[in-house]
Amino acid sequence: MARVPAVAVTVVNRIRKSPHILTRRPRRTRRPAPSVELVQQPRPWARALGLVAVVLLGAWLGLLIVGNVRVPVGPMNTTMTLRPSLSGGTKINISPLGALELNTHHAPVRLDVNVDQLDPARAQALVDHPERLSGLQDEVAHDVEHGTLDLALRSCVAVVAGATALGLAVYRRPRRALAAGGTALALLMASGASAYATWNPDSVLEPKYSGLLSSAPSLVGNARNIVTEFDVYQKELARLVTNVTKLYDVTSTLPAYQPDPTTIRVLHVSDIHLNPASWKIIASLVQQYKVNVIVDTGDTMDHGTAAENGFLDPIANLGAPYVWVRGNHDSHVTQRYLERMKNVHVLDEGRAETVAGLRFAGLGDPQFTPDRSTVTGAAQSEELAGAQLASALGDQKAAGTPVDVAMIHEPSAAREVDGEVPLVLCGHLHHEGDEILRYGTRLRMEGSTGGSGLRALEHKYPAPIEASVLYFDRDTRRLQAWDSIKLGGLGETTAEVTRHLPKENRPGATPSPSGSTTPGTPSPSPSGS
Repeated sequence: MARVPAVAVTVVNRIRKSPHILTRRPRRTRRPAPSVELVQQPRPWARALGLVAVVLLGAWLGLLIVGNVRVPVGPMNTTMTLRPSLSGGTKINISPLGALELNTHHAPVRLDVNVDQLDPARAQALVDHPERLSGLQDEVAHDVEHGTLDLALRSCVAVVAGATALGLAVYRRPRRALAAGGTALALLMASGASAYATWNPDSVLEPKYSGLLSSAPSLVGNARNIVTEFDVYQKELARLVTNVTKLYDVTSTLPAYQPDPTTIRVLHVSDIHLNPASWKIIASLVQQYKVNVIVDTGDTMDHGTAAENGFLDPIANLGAPYVWVRGNHDSHVTQRYLERMKNVHVLDEGRAETVAGLRFAGLGDPQFTPDRSTVTGAAQSEELAGAQLASALGDQKAAGTPVDVAMIHEPSAAREVDGEVPLVLCGHLHHEGDEILRYGTRLRMEGSTGGSGLRALEHKYPAPIEASVLYFDRDTRRLQAWDSIKLGGLGETTAEVTRHLPKENRPGATPSPSGSTTPGTPSPSPSGS
């Protein structure tokens, strides 16, 4: 008991000597206080903006991934999609012709309708039963209504799922993720209500055209005329569907010649004259006919300026090697641009190259007359160019590497290679032609694959779009047959495919050992068109 007071005295003495001991503990308890004041609480508006950003981004991703439906509309297959937009409206894409924009509603979402393809079975049914055309308008309206409802339901699921998933990834809290999904659904419903409130059915009477369709009102009349003169429109629709169906029938029932899988298939085009529709037609022919190589005998451009060079860029995506010679509307600027493109073979000065199993040689046109001016001595320069090409062909033959196909733009120059090559291709005159020259060379002249470009309407009828698919035997490398393809020009809806057989390839004929035709004998033209 006596020890207790002594201990107390010792403690009191230490406190007197070191009074700060009493203050140490309180200081330790107050130290965290300043740090607490430095941590700012998140502001409500910042949290709200973050949530809105997550909702919008998630909703957009959801629409992008799963927010589209495939809908048959009449004889066509379409894809409908909702897309974020500041102005709303409806956009109908009709590739490769262009698009129509309709001011159907004002909302932060736009309806995109892509016309994918014409269904031949449904189109054939309309042709076989013309009485169905009277109910086509109601059928199309029903299809569009059904597709729109399906798209609305799928878009709701896509928007909510996208916003919820992104909210869960960002916040890692189920409550926040559900809030994001609910907000996205509310925004979509508000957009739908806005579209319904501002819906303008009369907008179909005032469409905005883009692409090649920009000339549509002057060619087929505007939508108001179609509505007021529906009987005329029905007849035109029936004619269009009938001709398209005929094209399917023709290409599947061509007579006489059936090329085996080893046949080399060459697509001959010429005189595109800056018509952008030509690239879509060429790409389609490459795919349908399984073309191995495309040959272009010039006048791809119209004025040959550097500003036009961008027009050539689709060549890289046509799906086959491209062999080209210069025409009188193509400049050396055009030629240099093509020489730098991958998978393009530019032939000039009689140079020869082997492409897809065939040996080609060509020479560019000696003239450059984009304004179609007449140059003194033009005929002599063409003959001289033909003689130069013939000399190059003779050199190739002497070297043991004979040329299978020669290419030059002008027919008068092409005649100068007679006897030096089995086949020579040309263009220039904007119409198809075929003849056997005096010494056995076949001259094939292609029409205008661009429908004469800007000169399509210079004559009474618009120039047709023409191309040919040539079939070569892989062993002999000789021409076995060819299909001439002719599509109606600007504003027309006709389509013809004609199968041609050289004399020695007709049924029952005995082909000559060399595979060449008799000199001076014109080619027959059995057709299925």
